Amino acid sequence: MTDAPPSTEPPIAGSPEDAIRRLWWIIPLCALLAIAGAAFVAWHGKIDRTSGDTGGRVIEELASLRTDRIALQARADGEARVRLLEAFRLASLLTDALGARYDAEGERIVASLPAVDQNAFSQAFAFNATIKEALDRPGEGARLAVQTAALDARAALERLAEGGDTPFVLAITPRFVPPRRGAAELTLAPRPPFVVPEDRLLRLDAPRPPGGGAAGAAMPRYVPDFAAASADDPPVQIEVMGLRFAFAGGQQPRLALGDWRGEADVAPGRLRFTVPRAAFAAASVRTAWANATLSMQSGTRTVTFQLLFVVLPDRPGFVALDQKAREMTTESNTLASPEILARADGGEARTVRRCFDPPPGWRFDKENRRVVIVERLGWMNDAPDDTLNGGSVEFAGDEAAAQVCVVVTAKPATASAGVRTATIGRFEATLVHDVPVDRVVQSGVRALDWREPVRLPIASGTIDQKLYVHLFDEVDIEIDGLASNRAPFLHMDVDKVRGTVLLTADPTMEP
Repeated sequence: MTDAPPSTEPPIAGSPEDAIRRLWWIIPLCALLAIAGAAFVAWHGKIDRTSGDTGGRVIEELASLRTDRIALQARADGEARVRLLEAFRLASLLTDALGARYDAEGERIVASLPAVDQNAFSQAFAFNATIKEALDRPGEGARLAVQTAALDARAALERLAEGGDTPFVLAITPRFVPPRRGAAELTLAPRPPFVVPEDRLLRLDAPRPPGGGAAGAAMPRYVPDFAAASADDPPVQIEVMGLRFAFAGGQQPRLALGDWRGEADVAPGRLRFTVPRAAFAAASVRTAWANATLSMQSGTRTVTFQLLFVVLPDRPGFVALDQKAREMTTESNTLASPEILARADGGEARTVRRCFDPPPGWRFDKENRRVVIVERLGWMNDAPDDTLNGGSVEFAGDEAAAQVCVVVTAKPATASAGVRTATIGRFEATLVHDVPVDRVVQSGVRALDWREPVRLPIASGTIDQKLYVHLFDEVDIEIDGLASNRAPFLHMDVDKVRGTVLLTADPTMEP
């Protein structure tokens, strides 16, 4: 009896074989998704850690802190580079201090380190997490939280530096590298005339002439023969403060920035470097990071520190001033007073004086007023005769400055005991009052310059102002009124005599 050949029939739908065949590819896929999810969670939560993993090795913790530093700096925008530079510097110095002490002992477990050093690891992770939160949710509250956390990080750095023989960097100046001189000048270099060689006149594949406008090429600068070239940029003086910098017979501390290398002038607790301005990256309209590497000898090994700077751009930005000015205009109205009656009996004279005040908020225009004799009446033995009345309507000469006083007189035109008179009068005057009218005065957008101040006129009758500042193409600041000066790198001076606001872009006015 021979064995039956294996069946080639497809599995019956719903059978165990069919279910296995359908699920064989799902199991590896789920495993891959689980691995990817775990990796994402680990990556996403790296900077969110608030303390070092006391069960981890030193080499792993240091690598994590350094990765955090790179990631945070890459995320920082112009506002963060200006406002949080000191925090970035402190986080970098604390990480490098831990590396200077423990790079040679990378296999040690963090939990085996002295308590002070374990705390330094915890503070470094916590400080990075606070900076990340400030980048995620920028605002005044986040900056205050960073300032508070910086106090703990600074204390951890100083405690870490107290023991051992390892060099430590505690502070660096300057924070901001000044802009280049003359880089914003409107100067384009004249090109020498280009003569095409005879043997290339008909060639289509001839190379382009020198400086022939390649795409993206920087336009050279032009300085006419009668104008002197701009002065060269002065070097940047970098000073590093810390501990244990000098070593007998050892290599001098060195600084590397781009292609530039230089040795330090060593003084007790200080290193000084004179760095050409050209060694720093050129920035046109935005700030830029500059990372210099400081290397020093510590026993038989070399330790390094990253020195962080922000390079200021050639053009600081723009300003605009909106002003609310109030002017008083005059509105007028005509007032007709009530009628005033003066009545005199048999040959007598009678005078009636009335004074009027203007309505609240109004005043009389005494150049535009008149009296009106409404009617003059007279009687002789009860027979009416208007000609018998010699009365009048006049303004009183002793009226107050704000009043109008009218004197109405009734008297007989001739001396006769039988004449009775009556005079009716009134006045008409122009009433005026001042009405405020507000208008908006806009300065328009004005470019700031590191060398020339900007003068903005203050409008007559200004009652409110708002200054808009756009710095480094990324930092926007609104200042209400002209009494405060909250914009970094901008000095504001109000000249009330000349009625101008003087705005000076100053690279030394750090936030």
